[in-house]
Amino acid sequence: MGLKGDLLEATLQASVDSGVEPPDLSDGSFAERQAHYQAEAIVRFLTEADFTITQLKAPVTVESLKTPDQIVNVELETLLGPYQPVLKALKKIGDPLGLGKIIDKLEGEIEKAIKPLLEGGAKLAGLELGKDDGALECVGYVYIGDEPDSVDSIDVSDEQGQTANTTVKLILDNNQDLT
Repeated sequence: MGLKGDLLEATLQASVDSGVEPPDLSDGSFAERQAHYQAEAIVRFLTEADFTITQLKAPVTVESLKTPDQIVNVELETLLGPYQPVLKALKKIGDPLGLGKIIDKLEGEIEKAIKPLLEGGAKLAGLELGKDDGALECVGYVYIGDEPDSVDSIDVSDEQGQTANTTVKLILDNNQDLT
């Protein structure tokens, strides 16, 4: 029937309810023209109005994730690598021979040389992950209004879930110029 037809039907119903003679609803009549202009006014109002999302809960899909290279710290034992056990063995052998202090000094010098490398001594390559290549799996949600308990509580896969998790309102204070 459409908006204009609904307005004409409302005019007819109001005349019946109030006991007034039904108006002429034919094309070109006053009632038909009034319904036509009222329908245009309502459509204009709705298309010019700003609607506000007051509630929204929806899962989010992350398409890709890219990070820059990251500076990382390195443990001393990692930098000493295979030499750590050798230094310990030399120390064990050298202590009875009176060489422990020399070996301690050698170990101290090695540590002093590599100490600057401990903080920020290595670089972890940046990540470049995408959901299409199967390297990225993220779970998250976006919301307006009350925060959901978890993404598992949001199901917008059907109309019932969409209705339950979304509200859009026409807030008159935001549309003063239209009234």
